[in-house]
Amino acid sequence: MILKEFCAENFTAIPLAIQNGATRIELCDNLAVGGTTVSTGVMEETLSYCAEKQIPVMALIRPRGGNFVYNDRELKIMHTDLIEAKKIGVDGVVIGALTADNWLDEEALDLLIEAAEGLQITFHMAFDTLSAENQLPAMDWLADRGVTRILTHGGKSDMPIEENIEHLKKLIHYANNRLTILPGGGITTRNATNIANVLAVSELHGTKIVSL
Repeated sequence: MILKEFCAENFTAIPLAIQNGATRIELCDNLAVGGTTVSTGVMEETLSYCAEKQIPVMALIRPRGGNFVYNDRELKIMHTDLIEAKKIGVDGVVIGALTADNWLDEEALDLLIEAAEGLQITFHMAFDTLSAENQLPAMDWLADRGVTRILTHGGKSDMPIEENIEHLKKLIHYANNRLTILPGGGITTRNATNIANVLAVSELHGTKIVSL
């Protein structure tokens, strides 16, 4: 049984996505810029609907598109949005922050992880912008702080995910069940089963992972 995390830009498609097999929702507005935090209204309506269906909801906490290097004001916005999402009742949050020299923004992440206590935490595709040599120690750092999973395409976003299989296998092996590697980006109804089988994973993520 594959857990299919459907990436939803708003509430509209969620009922049909669940009807067609989505088993977790990631709320993620403005997908054209890689995703930002949805409105409180969207979050509340999604949680109300998904609670009836026993479908967990993850909320992206990201103040803007572009890179993942945030200033103090942006981090304050993220912290406030995370606290609000927690109050509303999300099952988890999706976060990520990097430094200008392409490492985890440890100070920012410690603050966000602390605020997210009791929730699932996914580190998003900011992970894919880290250099290959930084990804493994980054995984150690995140696992040590109780991060639940890492969402990753396994390579550059413009590459088909099938071309990143070997790197994804390496990440999964290194994770060694300390956290979950969640493959995403270019996973559709057509290739989901094959990718899950090849990688021996039980969770996948995508905007086209179920039929709409």
